[in-house]
Amino acid sequence: MSGAGHGGLSLRLLRIGRDAGRRSEGAGTRAAALALSALAVALCLGLMAMVHAHYVGKELRRDARTPVGPTERSQATRATLWLVGSDALKGQRIYTVVFIAPHTPNAPLPPGVDRWPGPGEAVLSPGLLKAGAAEGIADRYGKLSGTVGQEGLDDPGEWLAYVRPAQGMKAEAPIEAVVGFGPEAGTPAEGLEPGTGRDNDKPEWMFQGLVVGLLLVPSLVLLATALRAGTHGRDRRAALVDALGGLRRDRALIAAGEAMRPVTWGALASLPFFAVAAFVDVRIPLVGYLTSSADVRQHGWPVLLTPVAVIVTALALAVISDQLSSRAKGPRPAHASRSRRQRYLAMLCAPAILLAGRGPELAGDSTQYRAWISWIGLALVVLTLPAAVAVVVAKLGEGLERTGRQRGWAGALIAGRRISHYPAATARLVTGVTVALIVFAQALAWQAMFGTYHAEMEEILSATDRTVAEIGPRGTVSTREAAAYLELLPEGHVPVVIAPPRTAGDGPITVSGGCVALESLRLPCSPAPSRVDAALDRRLQQLLDWNTEGGTYLKVVRADQAELAKQTVHSTNTLAVVRADGGVPAVAALKEASYLAYPRGAQVRFPGEEWLADGIPDRDQGRWIRLFGVLGTAILVLAIGLTGKAEFLRQGRALAPLTVLTGGYRVFRSSAAWAIVAPLALAALAGCVVAAWTARPVARPGMAYFVPGGLMATAVSVVLAVSVVMGLWAARIAGRQARDWRA
Repeated sequence: MSGAGHGGLSLRLLRIGRDAGRRSEGAGTRAAALALSALAVALCLGLMAMVHAHYVGKELRRDARTPVGPTERSQATRATLWLVGSDALKGQRIYTVVFIAPHTPNAPLPPGVDRWPGPGEAVLSPGLLKAGAAEGIADRYGKLSGTVGQEGLDDPGEWLAYVRPAQGMKAEAPIEAVVGFGPEAGTPAEGLEPGTGRDNDKPEWMFQGLVVGLLLVPSLVLLATALRAGTHGRDRRAALVDALGGLRRDRALIAAGEAMRPVTWGALASLPFFAVAAFVDVRIPLVGYLTSSADVRQHGWPVLLTPVAVIVTALALAVISDQLSSRAKGPRPAHASRSRRQRYLAMLCAPAILLAGRGPELAGDSTQYRAWISWIGLALVVLTLPAAVAVVVAKLGEGLERTGRQRGWAGALIAGRRISHYPAATARLVTGVTVALIVFAQALAWQAMFGTYHAEMEEILSATDRTVAEIGPRGTVSTREAAAYLELLPEGHVPVVIAPPRTAGDGPITVSGGCVALESLRLPCSPAPSRVDAALDRRLQQLLDWNTEGGTYLKVVRADQAELAKQTVHSTNTLAVVRADGGVPAVAALKEASYLAYPRGAQVRFPGEEWLADGIPDRDQGRWIRLFGVLGTAILVLAIGLTGKAEFLRQGRALAPLTVLTGGYRVFRSSAAWAIVAPLALAALAGCVVAAWTARPVARPGMAYFVPGGLMATAVSVVLAVSVVMGLWAARIAGRQARDWRA
């Protein structure tokens, strides 16, 4: 077969492989599986390239908008007054509000801002305008002057505001004068960068790790499953090629030809997805992140190489898989070497589980090394656990075979022989189940790690009354400005000021306000100060718990607006606003009023909210894990279905002649129950235990994560239900093929 004319012979062998891929056992199922797996792997690799492109683009834009401080040479030329502040929408992460004003006539503008806003005007990013529409964000900082261009944003959806105060700005601390932006203008000034991305975004290696662990690994499992589908028929073909004098090269060409068409179509099908991302800013479902098409075009060129990489890799794996098959001496392939491989892999399962579950402890407090050790261990577990389950099932199959022979159970006898002699088939069947449970547990663990702080704060603050707003002016304010703010309070909103005791734990806590406010808080309103030993109103209790320490009693003082304005300017005092009718304060209106009265606005929040805001970025990161976990599990469910169908077709053809011996089709149901349902059930139980164990290291150093028992029980129940459905499906396919065989 390998004589003269290697070029023509190679083409003929490729065509032989192509034709075999169309006509072989389960050809349609394998072709569909190969195409889908190639598409999944290509999308994952392309996603990794796009993630890198986004990180590169964001870092370049961050550097370009970082202010540059003045030097002796540049101090007298041009400068912009610059002050970084912050704000937040309800229940969302903090974003940057930058106060700017020209210090010289030719003052530089930050990237993305094409002209100077007038006094009392603001320039907002499109993402902030859209997200804050319900809170009237367009008018919060003054008149809207324009929008920030994409060249001045981390990503198209970033929230950012540039505000020029109506009162003007002076070059006095904490206000800084900057002479330009970006590395070309000079040395960046530390602490003046706009945006919160550098503080909130996870490192690229961590995000890429999520893509690899939750998406790429399941996709590779699907590819391996697709390549191994129908191996029985290919082993027969390999034995025939060997008998005809074929070489390993000839078998490799046939194997490559068989997989080439579906793999190529699947890999190339990923290009439209990348084309859309290169020309349109795509909003990611469930996450809300808006991708940057400009970054994909400028830095995402490796995306174009992913189809080629997938085609080459898939064909190489197809050839390797074929070469690893046992080379039979006769017309039938032997399975001894494959059984030995399964046993070798099974022996490595326990060390792999130990490495994944306890190995990260060797890294100490290094989060990065902990993650790498955990991922290496998980990769080994994914590789060896199906083999371990298959070896255990094969041992159980020997006993099942003996029991079936002794008691005359045809289904048990047939299933016992098959699962004891074909452990590789069992490994193919259970791979998707075990990996799906591991991916599910990992997704739960990572999401819990990112969201633990936020969840704990939510639980703590769940008892906090949110019908009171604290007002914290930014920077030093004057009595006139405080009085102006009190005049701008919405109708029905009344202020109170809480002053702590002069000495912690000694003396009274002073509560000052008008009669409407005091009576709303169930306090007396008398001309002379009154003593109250216990706060009865829940809102007042929360204000005292979060803002004061010590104090032996309350001193209630009736005060007018002018007196309250004087007390507000003291940084130790707390200004609070409540509604006289006990309703929820209009937070958006209170924030808008603060920017009209105070030069830098004010923080408006309910008691303790500042602690909750710290955990919001981790909560948002958890949404990525949920999305990737769902997609990865869906890929593995697809792998389970395709593997099951291929195995059912092969088993159905093999069992079809038994209808003559058994006189009916009942044997197919019992055989499917032992050969399909039982291995999947065992894989579900083993996978649940291993998945829970290997998820423990996914936590901050010094902590351990335990998968909720209820969730894992639900996952196992779903797998058991799927195994029953697949068993019934297998019996139906076998019965249909038996009827066709008899016909």
